[in-house]
Amino acid sequence: MAEFDEVVEGSQGLTRTLKDLFAGAAGGVAQVLLGQPFDIVKVRLQTTTQYTNALDAATQIYKNEGASAFYKGTLTPLIGIGACVSIQFGAFHWARRAFETRNSAASPLSAPTLSYTQYYLSGAFAGLANSVISGPIEHVRIRLQTQPHGAARLYSGPLDCIRKLSAHNGVAGLYRGEAVTILREAQAYGVWFLTFEYLMNADAARNDVARKDISTAKVALYGGLAGEALWLASYPFDVVKSKMQSDGFGAAQRYGGMRDCFAQTWRAEGFRGFWKGLAPTLLRAMPVSAGTFAV
Repeated sequence: MAEFDEVVEGSQGLTRTLKDLFAGAAGGVAQVLLGQPFDIVKVRLQTTTQYTNALDAATQIYKNEGASAFYKGTLTPLIGIGACVSIQFGAFHWARRAFETRNSAASPLSAPTLSYTQYYLSGAFAGLANSVISGPIEHVRIRLQTQPHGAARLYSGPLDCIRKLSAHNGVAGLYRGEAVTILREAQAYGVWFLTFEYLMNADAARNDVARKDISTAKVALYGGLAGEALWLASYPFDVVKSKMQSDGFGAAQRYGGMRDCFAQTWRAEGFRGFWKGLAPTLLRAMPVSAGTFAV
C-alpha cells in the first residue's frame, strides 16, 4: 500500500510539473508577441547612440525599415521562449516544493509555507536554469535586431546567424555574454517571482480568500507589477549583455569581457548609460508579464 501511495504521489508531482511547463510555454508565446516591438527599440537604444529617445528610435525604425522591422529576430525567441518560460516556471515550482518539503520536515505542525528569501532563491534558481538556453537565444535575436538593413545585412536568418556566430570560437561564440546573462537571470527572476508571490499572498490575507479565488484581473495586475520590478532590479546587467552580444569579433571587438564592458560604459556614459532604453522596457513589461501570469 505504501508503494502504491508513493507511485500516486510521484504521478501527481509529474502532472503538476507538466502543467507548470505548459502554462509557461503558453505564457512565453504571449510574451514574445506582445513585447517584440518594444524590445527592438530597447536594444537599439542600448547598443547605439543614433537615437535621441524611444519615440525617435521607433519613428526612425518605421521610416527606414518598415513596420515588419519591429518583429526582426522574432522567430528565434518565438521558438525558444516557450522552452525558456517553461523552464522558468518548472524550475521555480520545483525549488518551491523542495523548500516546502524542507520546511515541513523542520516544523511538522506548521503549514509548509516559504519565507520571502526562499521565494527569491526559488526564482533565482529558475533564472539560472533558464540562462542555459536564454543566453544563445537572446544573442541570436540581438544580432538580427541590430544588423544593418537591406543589402548590407549580415545574416539571412536565425540559422545563418547561428552558423556564423559558431564560426567564432565555436559554442563559446554563441554563448558570448553568458556570465552577465546568468547574473541578470538570477536577479531578475528572483525579484519577479518574489514580487508576484508577495502581492498574491498580501491580497489573499487582506481579503481573507484563498489564492485560487483571486480574480484573473488581479493576477494580471500583480504579474504586471512583478514585471516592472524585474526590470528595475536587473536592467544594468541587461544593458551590458546587449552591448556584449552586439559587439564585433576579432579586431572589431570593443569589450574584453563583462567587467571591461561595465567599466567602459561607466567611463563613456556614466550612471545614465546603464539605464538607456528603460522607458520602452517598462512599457513592455506590464502587458507582457501580466499576460504571462494570467494565461
